[in-house]
Amino acid sequence: MASTASTGLDRLRAEVVQCRRCPRLVAWREQVAREKRAAFRDQEYWGRPVPGFGDPAARLLILGLAPAAHGGNRTGRIFTGDRSGDWLFASLHRTGFANQPTSVSRDDGLTLTGCYITAPVKCAPPDNKPLPAERDACAPWLTAELALLDLRVVVALGAFAWDQALRHLGPVTPKPRFTHAAETPLPGGRVLLGSYHVSQQNTATGRLTEAMLDGVFLRARELLGGLGSTSDARRAACRSGPRGGPCR
Repeated sequence: MASTASTGLDRLRAEVVQCRRCPRLVAWREQVAREKRAAFRDQEYWGRPVPGFGDPAARLLILGLAPAAHGGNRTGRIFTGDRSGDWLFASLHRTGFANQPTSVSRDDGLTLTGCYITAPVKCAPPDNKPLPAERDACAPWLTAELALLDLRVVVALGAFAWDQALRHLGPVTPKPRFTHAAETPLPGGRVLLGSYHVSQQNTATGRLTEAMLDGVFLRARELLGGLGSTSDARRAACRSGPRGGPCR
């Protein structure tokens, strides 16, 4: 089954990176790739849609919003090469879903175990705000990814991802409210968890802490039934996280 999913995901990625459905997003992602940020002026930007990545046998899905203009739009991998990714991958490493705590490029050796990461919008949008029409044009790509994965738990990073998870994996009535650590059952025996997005706006202000983020992924591991690995992951998170973090 994992082999079938892997083949299907490879084919899907090849199609996603050729997508030009949204003129505004195409123009923006390519403009950013030409003009670049001063710190990355010597690098070649990806400048195309950014497909999901991770373990084809994943039972945990992490759903973001869209690639960052100078993160995934530069590196070609979602959450790779920006501060949001620094937070996300460090937490995934502490909680046992990633083999290393950092990711700076597509070929830096990062491996996810039991986890797959994607976004409802595959191109970097201006001001990180895709239009409803762009969200809808991109929806078939996410539908195709979900059909290939045998998911049990979904972690939505932010309200946008929460709404899209409910849209694609619901319905749930009445609609559950998004907040950090929110939890709601989905049809088919799945569970949706909410987390504040790992944006600098949230992490720099303390709205989202390492302990809060680790807590969501430790809960995901519990829901997946890995009780022994949850204990191991919790001990690792306690060792590497801030004092008073998930060990309290």
